[in-house]
Amino acid sequence: METIKIKEVCPTSTLELIKRNYLLIDVREENEFHQFSFDVPRVLHIPLSKLEERMNEIPKNEKVILVCLTGERSLRAVQFLNEYGFTNLLNMKKGLSKWAQKGYPIKGVAIIEEKSCCGGHSHCN
Repeated sequence: METIKIKEVCPTSTLELIKRNYLLIDVREENEFHQFSFDVPRVLHIPLSKLEERMNEIPKNEKVILVCLTGERSLRAVQFLNEYGFTNLLNMKKGLSKWAQKGYPIKGVAIIEEKSCCGGHSHCN
């Protein structure tokens, strides 16, 4: 089996690519998606758990960026879709949490854990 190099982009590059009509596919689960999500014109929500049954909704001829909260699940989604012949895929590394930290557009309320002065310990509010 040939090794496929997965292309990854950062949130800043993703923001630029969205302006060039790239489609975002958010693979987070239903409850995560409804808490907060990307506030961009073209985003499709297909949870990773439903990816196999819904991959026919992903246009093969479009340039697509897969996203999740941290970039781990979306990376798995890219690997999975590559096996089914999808080629125009990018993974957004560091995910929606980094996107929100940078102040990029989101809908809903994002609770982002940041490394604070005390190292983000649970006793900090």
